[in-house]
Amino acid sequence: MHLVYPAVLSALLFCTGLYGVLARRNAILVLMSVELMLNAVNLNLVAFDVWLSKTAAETLHSGQALTLFTIAIAAAEIGIGLAIVLAVYRNRGTSDIDRLRDAAESPDDDTDDGPGRDAAVTAPDPGKAEATA
Repeated sequence: MHLVYPAVLSALLFCTGLYGVLARRNAILVLMSVELMLNAVNLNLVAFDVWLSKTAAETLHSGQALTLFTIAIAAAEIGIGLAIVLAVYRNRGTSDIDRLRDAAESPDDDTDDGPGRDAAVTAPDPGKAEATA
């Protein structure tokens, strides 16, 4: 088999995963797209390992070893990622990335921290002082 076939399939998988990361709004679909990208890299590692082992006298199979390492890292990433998504879903009630970003940025946040802002925060409220007296 030629090296072109797995390389083209890997490029298609990677582009599909990249599109999913950039276009999707659901956090779980984004994690699935990252997995597609990692699987594309794994396919490349194994394909180039087989191709290089045919030309080299020694067969170390380092591409296959790196693939196993990548699979282990991907499994840990998915476990932690799903735990975070479930915790966010329980707290916020949605896993939509755009809504989570909008909820994190409140409209009252101003980047201008001028002296008027500090004075308003530290000045005592005269109505509160009269109510307690």
